[in-house]
Amino acid sequence: METGEDQNVLHAFYRVVRERRGETYLSQPVGGGRVDDLSFDRTLDESKRMAAYLRSLGLPPGSRVGIVSKNCAHFFLADLAIWMAGLVPVALFPTYSAATVRYVLEHSDCQLLFVGKLDDWPEIARGVPAGLPGVAFPLAPPTGLPRWDDLVARHPPIADEPRRRPEDWALIVYTSGSTGQPKGVVHTFASISAAVYGIVKLLGIRGSDSGFSYLPLAHIMDRWVSEWTSLVTGYRVSFAESVDTFLADLKRARPTLFVSVPRLWLKFQRGVFAKVPERRLARLLRVPVLSGLVKRLILRSLGLDRVRFAASASAPIPPELMTWYRDLGLELLEGYGMTENVGYSHATRPGRGVPGYVGQPYEGVECKLGEGGEILVKSPGTMVGYFKEPELTREAFTPDGFLKTGDLGFIEADGRLLITGRLKELFKTSKGKYVAPAPIENLLNRSGYIELSCVAGASQSASHAVVQLAEHVQQRIREASVRQEVTAALRGLLDAVNRELPAYERLAFIAVAGDRWSIEDGSLTPSLKLKRSVIEARYAPALPRWYASGQSVIWEG
Repeated sequence: METGEDQNVLHAFYRVVRERRGETYLSQPVGGGRVDDLSFDRTLDESKRMAAYLRSLGLPPGSRVGIVSKNCAHFFLADLAIWMAGLVPVALFPTYSAATVRYVLEHSDCQLLFVGKLDDWPEIARGVPAGLPGVAFPLAPPTGLPRWDDLVARHPPIADEPRRRPEDWALIVYTSGSTGQPKGVVHTFASISAAVYGIVKLLGIRGSDSGFSYLPLAHIMDRWVSEWTSLVTGYRVSFAESVDTFLADLKRARPTLFVSVPRLWLKFQRGVFAKVPERRLARLLRVPVLSGLVKRLILRSLGLDRVRFAASASAPIPPELMTWYRDLGLELLEGYGMTENVGYSHATRPGRGVPGYVGQPYEGVECKLGEGGEILVKSPGTMVGYFKEPELTREAFTPDGFLKTGDLGFIEADGRLLITGRLKELFKTSKGKYVAPAPIENLLNRSGYIELSCVAGASQSASHAVVQLAEHVQQRIREASVRQEVTAALRGLLDAVNRELPAYERLAFIAVAGDRWSIEDGSLTPSLKLKRSVIEARYAPALPRWYASGQSVIWEG
């Protein structure tokens, strides 16, 4: 493996292709149970052919090229082609509204747009500036754009293996916009390569491993762990065909590396409980003769029986959920980081995880606490800055070069980090006390009845929580007996949570949302984080009535 200044994800892939050539690299479902397996040499050949087409356009070096697609093999190929042509990829979330699509494409000055797997191309198309040229991936819906397969057939592959300097821009990745308009984070080949080689060293990732790419590639996490890390090590990557086939695709892939978000880890658990009630499962796991067999069967049913390393990222995960998986024999490593440092900040060490903590700094990362307990990080994965936003870039760093994370935390003597809240999410009740909502939401979300929760209460006498019920509960809520059961459970949850909180943080009530929060209605970001301002504004008119009711559980709608 490369060392020192040779550590570059693009250059590493040239080496991997020479070593692995005809072996399968990417497994792409194409419908009807069929899978298109792309070898390493086919991946490089098609990418070089597309690079030849991009060069033929005469775009100035460093020009931006957009990619809007759900996860698929040709997303990887497009990145490679753009890099080899001396250009800079800009990925857009496939769930963006037309307005956000237009903003990102215009703000980044994109000169061309790759269009891939999409559920709603007409909505995306409304945001594409008139006259912007494009290329359609093989799995794209009808777009009228030139097709990838036709272009690579017409263009011979470039003859060289282009090199990119460490300081060259590798991509602009736009934040998910949880606090407003997305910001374009600029990363270099040096910053992304440092993150890749760091995680490879920490976990001992090797070419014999396998991954499953389904978290949005427009987000930094899957780009880092699935795409760039596989380019360096040569491990095989599989994709999902659709939401409906997700579990079948995961079972087909049987990855050794699997990263997810708390929401999906919870859904997996609830799916298990739907087949084997929680109490019965607990009894089975206590029987020595059956315990090992039951654990293996559960992990195999989820497609996770070969996993060497599993991780949870993007949001806090309830410690009880981590413990449940650990008891099944699947240790969930927890990671912490930001788009602004490629996520290369903190990670749990295998066998040394403590539920509730996000681990220790990666190699080469420094961490300290700033004013008010804000977590400050200096990482080799840190961004150049925000595109076209010099003032925001200056504000993002301390005078001594540490990135301001906006998160609050506590650092143990051994460097282990505990996240205690988010600086911008703090709100003050009318009693003059600040409340951090995230830790309270984490307590609420451990209930099997709740999928999402939003704690608020600025200027109110006490804080409150609005919750979205878990999908399997919501489907049965019209039954009177089920509503009574849920009401009783939420009252018990409210009491239990309040017993764990100081008096000034205790919740006055839990309100059950009558609608579903989604990316489409603006309640969630494309990476499934709460858009607090949107959710709080939606229920603001009901607050006087809620607080005056004196009820501990309120049904809205």
